[in-house]
Amino acid sequence: MDDESRYEAVRSRDERFDGVFFTAVVTTGIYCRPSCPALTPKRQNVRFYPSAPAAQAAGFRACRRCRPDTVPGSAEWNVRADAVGRAMRMIGDGIVDREGVAGLARRLGYSARQVQRQLTAELGAGPVALARGQRAHTARVLLRTTRLPVTEIAFAAGFASVRQFNDTIRQVYACTPSELRGTRRAPADGDGVTLRLAYRGPYDTEGIFGFLGRRAIPGIEEMTGETGARRYRRTLALPYGHGVAEVGERGGPGWLPCRLHLTDLRDLTAAVQRLRRLFDLDADPYAVTERLSGDPLLAPLAAARPGLRSPGAADGQELAVRAVLGQQITVGGARTLAGTLVEAYGKPLPAADGGLTHLFPEAGALAGAALRELGMPEARRNALRHVMAALADGTVSLDPGADRDEAERGLLALRGIGPWTAGYIRMRALGDPDVFLPGDGGVRHGLRRIGAVGGRVGHGGQWRPWRSYALHHLWNAALTQES
Repeated sequence: MDDESRYEAVRSRDERFDGVFFTAVVTTGIYCRPSCPALTPKRQNVRFYPSAPAAQAAGFRACRRCRPDTVPGSAEWNVRADAVGRAMRMIGDGIVDREGVAGLARRLGYSARQVQRQLTAELGAGPVALARGQRAHTARVLLRTTRLPVTEIAFAAGFASVRQFNDTIRQVYACTPSELRGTRRAPADGDGVTLRLAYRGPYDTEGIFGFLGRRAIPGIEEMTGETGARRYRRTLALPYGHGVAEVGERGGPGWLPCRLHLTDLRDLTAAVQRLRRLFDLDADPYAVTERLSGDPLLAPLAAARPGLRSPGAADGQELAVRAVLGQQITVGGARTLAGTLVEAYGKPLPAADGGLTHLFPEAGALAGAALRELGMPEARRNALRHVMAALADGTVSLDPGADRDEAERGLLALRGIGPWTAGYIRMRALGDPDVFLPGDGGVRHGLRRIGAVGGRVGHGGQWRPWRSYALHHLWNAALTQES
């Protein structure tokens, strides 16, 4: 897009571009999302920025009406596998807050200066500024939804000092932390942190809640409520502690309701980002539907479910276990095996929370386990131990921002891991939107369902870079056929 097409998006208040770019008005000193309902500014007064921190660095403050800091992330970072795309996924998970710029650079395999240069060139802000903008948003959430003292919120949000916290809030929101909190009465701290998880465009809640519900592992996940008002609940192992997350099916236009109970509020950013990946909230459904609709065979499926998502994972190691357990058995069978594994090797919660009783077992614990509780062939138990050992010693990384190609090569080098397992892990654990599994039985059934001759895969190239979404369309088609 050039600036003129961006201005047209602003004039039409096009929500498709929320999070893709930000618009700032020199006469007011405010920056907004493209769909801001305020009066459209004159073209000569508008400036465009690739990120909110870039607008902040230029001296603009966030609009209090459209709240541009709450928009979905750009889908570009899910697609891109280069250093910038990987860096954005890592920053979102809080790597800069926990390990600094040096830690981010080390994970990327670049110098800190190279990372700074690349991010600034593309986003108008370096890793520190991007992380600071994220901290400001976390602080705003805590100020508005908890009764915690301001000092505690400063450190929970990741700031190194109260002074840095105060200065950042003033710069981003043009007010003090106390003014930002206002007179709104927050719920009691025991009620957890309440959030709205924003998404872009149409969202197929029925599809994603159904997908997660069918695969919910007893002890760490549960689905409550009736269709249309379901709540997905799960435990989360986080960098500083653990948490329990609850995401509702019934939200408002452009958001899902969420409640988080965390043992350490410093984990708020990581917890939110992991839920966003699990629910694929940063996707661009418009781009996906436009591309897949170009194939006459897939067009009816894309038109029927324009908000379809490709679920990610809350934890890469957990997803790897799911993939190995799911080799050549049904979804229900894999779910039962995973529940047995959690009961035998998972870490119990201090107190059960509904049906949630454990955290998922750590890779190191499974790498040396006998796994006799699992009723599956010894070769598959060995494969599971090999994968867990590789994750435990760092031979394979499934962390946010890990190199997807490198991770897949590392998985395929392990005995018992074939293309289906490695591809499934790549799609969900690493959030790759462009994975296709031609050997999958559901895919073959789905292809026959839409009229592909003999179920042969001949259309994957036309679906790039959104083949993971095509995969889910085909799985849904196969389920429809079975029912």
